[in-house]
Amino acid sequence: MTDSPFLQDEARTDELVLVDGLDQPIGHATKERAHREGLLHRAFSVVFVRNGERGTELLLSQRAMHKYHSGGLWANACCSHPRLGEDLMDAAFRRVREELGVEAHDLRELGSFVYRAAFANELTEYEYDHVLLGTCAGSPAPNPSEVSAVRWVTTSELAREMAEHPERFCAWAFTVLSLAMQACA
Repeated sequence: MTDSPFLQDEARTDELVLVDGLDQPIGHATKERAHREGLLHRAFSVVFVRNGERGTELLLSQRAMHKYHSGGLWANACCSHPRLGEDLMDAAFRRVREELGVEAHDLRELGSFVYRAAFANELTEYEYDHVLLGTCAGSPAPNPSEVSAVRWVTTSELAREMAEHPERFCAWAFTVLSLAMQACA
């Protein structure tokens, strides 16, 4: 599988934190190994909110088409993993800058959940995902290796789209975005 987009991802050798079902560290593994073997690891999902002209809006990101899974699907603003030895919030601020070219502000944790999603390319996301809500300064300038597009949507538009077109969204997006919409209600 040397032609796999995952293998071309320069971050595949990042060391991720493996955790148990209570998010307690139990070891570490490369990003590639964690996803190939379906190992439970720590992750985060950042959701940005703003008060737009049409009401409360959330920022959605469309994953770049060449991503190792879920390419072209919509999710929250930014998703990633803290590296071994990196604080969760520090990782979130870092990845927001790297993926969206903006600074995150006022990040707070809404909650966390565990999900498992297997993909046709034999990779598995098995994550203890911390959902973070905040704002961003400036207009996103997405890194095209990570994000194809971004858009702001009202919570009512998002709820309708998720119900009518679930195939447009990543596996984790339903839980992440539902938590965010509840927090914004």
